[in-house]
Amino acid sequence: MIPTATKLIEACEKLLCEVSSLEELTARRIAELAGTAPSAISYHFGSQEQLVIATAERVYKQLNAERLSLLNAAVQRAHPAPPALSEMVGALVGPSVRWSLDPASKYKVLSHFTSMAQRSRDQELYRPLVEGIEHHRVFSAHFRAHAPWLSEAEVGWRISCALGIRSQVTRNRLRNEVLTQSTIDFSDPEEVIARIVEVVVPMFRAPA
Repeated sequence: MIPTATKLIEACEKLLCEVSSLEELTARRIAELAGTAPSAISYHFGSQEQLVIATAERVYKQLNAERLSLLNAAVQRAHPAPPALSEMVGALVGPSVRWSLDPASKYKVLSHFTSMAQRSRDQELYRPLVEGIEHHRVFSAHFRAHAPWLSEAEVGWRISCALGIRSQVTRNRLRNEVLTQSTIDFSDPEEVIARIVEVVVPMFRAPA
């Protein structure tokens, strides 16, 4: 038997993938889909907001597992040498780009979560998820092995920049099309990923 808390998360996830705005997400709709009473949300999670956070956390773990799977594959291919920089950057940014362009993905869950976090008066609720960087530390170790002349902080800054580029690309398609004079097909995830890799890889190369 599936636990009620799991049913609520699954129902919340499904609805977040369907609704256009958070205002359309109600406790009644979640509970009806989960086959339980609205009061179960407060009982298991404390509030609907915390249920959405728990749902986003599960989706983030799936996205990060995909990133780490790609990274590990690159590590195994290159062993005993460090993996190729292009493959590491592709593993870091690729899943987010692919999810953002795939209507069947769970990307909308993360978009709604980001929107909710920006509007919330209780930022402490979001801190564990927003500031969770354990999977980034895995990437950092491999980037440092490839670029030992960079400190941990310098590698961290470059990872942050790479993620910033990814976010700009996934959230501002129309602006990007205007800025690039429509020379990049932003509906093609592999082209977008290749272009991001092209920009990010030089950040980790040895200075002249």
